[in-house]
Amino acid sequence: MQVSPSHFLLAWTVSAATLLSPALTSSSDTPNLCQLREEFNLTGMYQDGDVIIGGLFEINLFTVFPMLSFRTKPDQPWCYDPDLDGFKMAQTMAFAINEINQNPNLLSNISLGYSIYDNCVKLGVAFRAALALIGGTQKTFSSSDCREGLPPVLGIVGDSVSTHSIAISSVAGLFRVPMVSYYATCSCLSDRQRYPSFFRTIPSDAFQVRAMIQILKHFKWTWVGLIYSNDDYGRHAAQSFHKDITTFGGCVAFSEILPKDNDIVEIRKIMQVIRESTSRVIVVFSTKSYLLPLMDEVAQQNVIRQWIASEAWSSSPLFLTPRMLPFLKGTLGITIRRGEIDGLREFLLSVRPDNDSKNNMVRRFWQEMFSCRFDPEKALAMAEGKVCTGQEDLSKADMAYSDVSDLRPSYNVYKAVYALAHSLHNLLSCVPGQGPFKGNSCASLHDMQPWQLTHYLQDVNFRTGFGDQVSFDKTGDALAIYDIFNWHGMPDGTMKARTVGVVDESQPTENVFHLDEGNLSWNFEFNKPPRSVCSESCPPGTRKATRKGLPVCCFDCLPCADGEISNTTDAIECVKCPVEFWSSLKKDRCVPKEVEFLSYEEALGISLTTVSIFGACVSAVVLAIFVHHRHTPVVRANNSELSFLILLSLKLCFLCALLFIGQPRTWTCQLRHAAFGISFVLCVSSILVKTMVVIAVFKASRPEGQGAMKWFGAAQQRGTVFILTFLQVAICVIWLSTASPTPHKNTHYQSSKIVFECAVGSVAGFATLLGYIGLLAAISFLLAFLARNLPDSFNEAKFITFSMLIFCAVWIAFVPAYVSSPGKYADVVEIFAILASSFGLLIAIFAPKCYIILLHPERNTKKALMSRGS
Repeated sequence: MQVSPSHFLLAWTVSAATLLSPALTSSSDTPNLCQLREEFNLTGMYQDGDVIIGGLFEINLFTVFPMLSFRTKPDQPWCYDPDLDGFKMAQTMAFAINEINQNPNLLSNISLGYSIYDNCVKLGVAFRAALALIGGTQKTFSSSDCREGLPPVLGIVGDSVSTHSIAISSVAGLFRVPMVSYYATCSCLSDRQRYPSFFRTIPSDAFQVRAMIQILKHFKWTWVGLIYSNDDYGRHAAQSFHKDITTFGGCVAFSEILPKDNDIVEIRKIMQVIRESTSRVIVVFSTKSYLLPLMDEVAQQNVIRQWIASEAWSSSPLFLTPRMLPFLKGTLGITIRRGEIDGLREFLLSVRPDNDSKNNMVRRFWQEMFSCRFDPEKALAMAEGKVCTGQEDLSKADMAYSDVSDLRPSYNVYKAVYALAHSLHNLLSCVPGQGPFKGNSCASLHDMQPWQLTHYLQDVNFRTGFGDQVSFDKTGDALAIYDIFNWHGMPDGTMKARTVGVVDESQPTENVFHLDEGNLSWNFEFNKPPRSVCSESCPPGTRKATRKGLPVCCFDCLPCADGEISNTTDAIECVKCPVEFWSSLKKDRCVPKEVEFLSYEEALGISLTTVSIFGACVSAVVLAIFVHHRHTPVVRANNSELSFLILLSLKLCFLCALLFIGQPRTWTCQLRHAAFGISFVLCVSSILVKTMVVIAVFKASRPEGQGAMKWFGAAQQRGTVFILTFLQVAICVIWLSTASPTPHKNTHYQSSKIVFECAVGSVAGFATLLGYIGLLAAISFLLAFLARNLPDSFNEAKFITFSMLIFCAVWIAFVPAYVSSPGKYADVVEIFAILASSFGLLIAIFAPKCYIILLHPERNTKKALMSRGS
């Protein structure tokens, strides 16, 4: 709702404080008699009754104030240029009071009257009119009258302008005179501390802003411009808008104030901001008078935007013109709830002027409506001699006056009058002894006070004939109901505002906002609503990162880091996946991590399995060959039993590699290292004993060492192998009983995978196991190395030396490779070391013997073996 500027604030303040206030002064001749100091020259309507209700309306649009010399008494201001809508609202109040007087169920024994004044859309005039209503216009009365009887008015319907209402309610509130405005929307008027007796039948700007937010939210317009008038209405609405738009994640792209003086330079600066902004949607809180220069510039510069209109201009015919069609078509606006009042049209057409000076409002309206004058002399001078008779036919006059098809402000006036009437009815229906006042008393018709009516007005609750509920909340605001307008282009080149939705806060939350999108008209390509966002929404898998120095609606979409997801649009932050889950490729959901272990199904597992089984088969074949040729000298040399034991342990070594392949389980984790350690100790200890046998046999062949073999016979050889192997078994038992290896899901090697491995449990136990094998291998290598140059033509010590050299080289290289290999590749390294060292022992020790047995059997004789080299 519009708010008139207070240009004449100083004028009316000085005047009210001195000559023009309705203050009373006592007469020197009659000390108990009070008389009115000054009368206001006001345009009004009056009807007598038991109780009088005041009214303030915009009847004339312009006012001429006299020059103030501060030396003489100033003349009264006078108003001109009647407004049909304002006069219709005043007549609606008169109609409502007449209707109530004829209603047997409402104030049946009381007649209501009215005293209505023109505020001329000026604060100075409105304040004078309010003082006349509150203080009365009776010229003289006794001092006893001040303490007895009814006040001049019990309540006021008005004012229409927020600035007027702020000023008037500040004074009326001191005496708790209830004011029920039908068009003042400033949210500041909801302050009960400052305006304790102010009510309204139009929602405040706070509700209007929320209704606009519903529209923006519905179309997902998060990047909007804001333009508002430089008055109480515009400033308070803009303040509420800035606060509420953030509730759904919206931002204000720019905020501009319309100049009061229509300065074209300031208007063009605003236009430059509009053109440069990326916002396609602009919200405007302004009256039509402030906004018209801007819209003229919009048409001149050919700028097309989606406009959101406040109720102050959403239905104004000033903009629904062919000239504005290309630029304002598709405008969405909030407007006051439409209502229907039966019988109003007939009442409007029945209005007739009379000669009562208190009803000069009708006479002035009549003269303007029919371009005539009641005074014949003035008719000659101003109306081409046309004299008003008072019997002219209103049905043939301006059709806008009698058009009741779209009642909006007038419907609010109607509800305001009925609110006061129902409050008065409830007040007079009070049961003595059960009243709300001191001592459970009730108010009396003969001495009731405005503050008592205010008490009942706060709790009033009724329904109009149109079906709308009327009540006030604790701040005096009515239930918020708005219609939503959409400006449609018509075939004749004009525009028409059509109702396409409703915002009704009295409904359940899910039904508050309703919009008929099928009937919407747009001014953009394909007749579709525009997009108005600073940044497009971030899809799932990304998060918003606000751009420095810009509002929160301006952001970049950053992909979630590995292992994090966002499964909603416009996520503020990404969420880490649980330990055993990882982000999908789109980073929009968590998926189970890939479990990695050396599998029998993968190529590497298949290859190692094949080699392991091949090695075991080769060992078995060699063992079969040796068993078949067990009586030949090559096999019998240096204890054939040890050769069989070495081949058996090598076969076990090849097979234990299979325990490192496949999904780790508790028994495989415990068995793999134990089997590996015991198998290799059995093999290496057998080789060590075999080396010792070679040395012993050589010494026994010399005269000085003929008794060496009796101390190292077959029993001693078996016992040595058993003891050495038992020590490894003891190490394994202690290790498994204290810190047994267990399956472990390791997420440290690679965040995106779970490495399923066997944790060794005790590093010391594993190191002891390997160290013991290494110790035996080192001793075997040393002894074999010392015996490498024995003179036998078949000196097995050379082959043992070479096999131990391979064995030690493999396992020395194994340690750093194992430590640095992640995940399943550590198992691959260990398998490779097992297979490489096993093949090295098998080939180095047994290949030469198989060569002789299979390819050169003539050399498989004792003579050949015992022959000396030169």
